[in-house]
This record gives sequence, structure tokens and C-alpha cells, in this order.
Amino acid sequence: MRKRGFEIVSKYQDSNLHLPQRQTPASAGYDFEAAEDVVIPSIWRFNFVRIFRLIRNFHELNEHDYRVAEQILKPFLVPTGIKCYMPEDEVLILANRSSNTYKRNVTLPNGIGVIDSDYYNNQNNEGEIYFQLINYGVRPLKIKKGERIGQGIFIPYLRADNDNPVPQKRTGGFGSSGVKDELNGKDKD
Repeated sequence: MRKRGFEIVSKYQDSNLHLPQRQTPASAGYDFEAAEDVVIPSIWRFNFVRIFRLIRNFHELNEHDYRVAEQILKPFLVPTGIKCYMPEDEVLILANRSSNTYKRNVTLPNGIGVIDSDYYNNQNNEGEIYFQLINYGVRPLKIKKGERIGQGIFIPYLRADNDNPVPQKRTGGFGSSGVKDELNGKDKD
């Protein structure tokens, strides 16, 4: 009986991807690789600096400034082509590699990623795992297919005595388990 592990999602079945693996017997994390070549531009190349100057100099931002900033200042999603399965009382924590920040100037803006057991085979994207990355270096970061971009660690978790989760089915990722905002019908995180 399968307990926990990794699979390649359908759209990458013929792409010669490697399943995540630990690099040493004492490693806690399974290294994930990029499923395709990706270039992550430096945040310093965006209108980020202009928005920062406006804020720093106490200028009033208009709606256009906010929209531009919200479109630009987002992390890049790097596909892995991998999905994972695990028992219901476990979670896969996605973490940055130590060499990413020290040598490559790239970080996970969310600190860690959380892959819940019900993310596996969801109807939106089959449960494909992506790493959110921001390049704070001055040069664009070129990631080649097969380069290690992060790691995943399986961890059991505990539930509260009065645990009563909302009875809903996950349909996708990145906020898909959010509760609907009554005012505008959008997901809240």
C-alpha cells in the first residue's frame, strides 16, 4: 500500500523529469527540480523602484499606480511537473535551498509553501507543485530544466480537540481553500 511519494503530472509524462530525491541518507528534504527553463527577472528591473520612490516621498498613489504595482510585484511560479500523495494527517513543506539565497539571490516570498494532502489530483491542475520565487539580485536568474530549485519535507501534523474543518472540496492551489468573501465573491486567504 502506498503511503507517501511523488508522481509526474500528465502534461510532463514525456519530459524526462526526475522525481524529487534526498541527496544524502541524513537529508530531510527531497530536492525538486525545475520542469522547464525559466528566467526570473530582477525585481529592480520593474516599476518597483518608481512605486517605492512615490511611497518614500509621501506622494499620493492613484488607482493606476496600485494596479501596476500589483501586477508587477508578484513572485514567479516555477513548475516542477511533480505532484505528491501522503496520508491525510501529513503535509509537504516546501522550503528554499540554502544556496538559493546565498549564491543566487532568490527567495521564497511566502517563507515556506504548504502542500496539503487534498491538493493531490485536484481538478484544477492535477496537484502540480510550483515554487514561488523572487529574484532580488540585479541580474536576471536563468534556471535550466533539471536544476534544483527547492526542497520538500513531509511532516505529520496534529489537530485540535475541537477540530471542525469547513466541509468543502479543494479545486486548485494558491488560496483554493480560502473562504469566500461575502462582499465581492473572491477567495480570502
